[in-house]
Amino acid sequence: MKKTLIDFEDFLKSNDTSIFESFHPYFQDAFWEMVVNGGKRFRPSLLFSVVLAHRKEKIKDSFYIALALEVLHTYSLIHDDLPAMDNSPLRRGHTTLHIKYDECGAILAGDALNTYAFHLISNSNFSDKIKVEITKSLSFSALKMLLGQACDCYFENKKLSKDEVDFIHLNKTAALIASSLEIGGIIALLDENAIKKLKFFGTKLGLYFQIRDDVLDSTSVESIEGKPTNNDTSKNSYVNLLGIEKAKETKEKLKNELLLELNTMQDNIQKNLKELLQSY
Repeated sequence: MKKTLIDFEDFLKSNDTSIFESFHPYFQDAFWEMVVNGGKRFRPSLLFSVVLAHRKEKIKDSFYIALALEVLHTYSLIHDDLPAMDNSPLRRGHTTLHIKYDECGAILAGDALNTYAFHLISNSNFSDKIKVEITKSLSFSALKMLLGQACDCYFENKKLSKDEVDFIHLNKTAALIASSLEIGGIIALLDENAIKKLKFFGTKLGLYFQIRDDVLDSTSVESIEGKPTNNDTSKNSYVNLLGIEKAKETKEKLKNELLLELNTMQDNIQKNLKELLQSY
């Protein structure tokens, strides 16, 4: 996995952005800037975990799809940081695009990344059938992500139930994580039941990551996280809903459930996912 991630990072950084060459003073740079500014590459790593386990010979071809996941995720972060949403000045340890350039440029860079994800899929080396299945999964998860974000923004400073907070984050966060595993299964030519199992695991994993992120936001410092912390006081976060100790308990409970789920998976996928998730 380590070598795959190194190779993928090289692929990402060498990506051709000449499609946006123009007389605009900064748009070509802004388009790709937040993508190369770091990040855990968690969603691509989930996809690689499945492909390496079942169809290793397709790992380089899957780079286009992994990059589609990463740029779609990055688009959502750029828009999440905008003044109309979180109004955040920092992301991945760097100045956010609307602060460095302007709000219009940041919105359009995010829009471009959203569209570019599907451009990458269409130009990948997979069969048309697999491309369609990948597109269906990614587009559906993107729509769910937007639904979750819409609810999250509208209900700021409004008390919601646990079920309603779960709904927000199952859509806003978990949908794209689940899609990353589902798409890995599609590329690996797994059967329908195996893909459903991966998607179910990914959905629970996404919820775990949201609770983990909420706890980190409440307990970490900005210099470590690379983004503003203690920034969710008006949001329907799990810490605001449950309190910090209960949120920590819920996180650990979900983590244990995920480990049990992992143990029911095939050995090769289980090994790759355990290796990936051990630091979380």
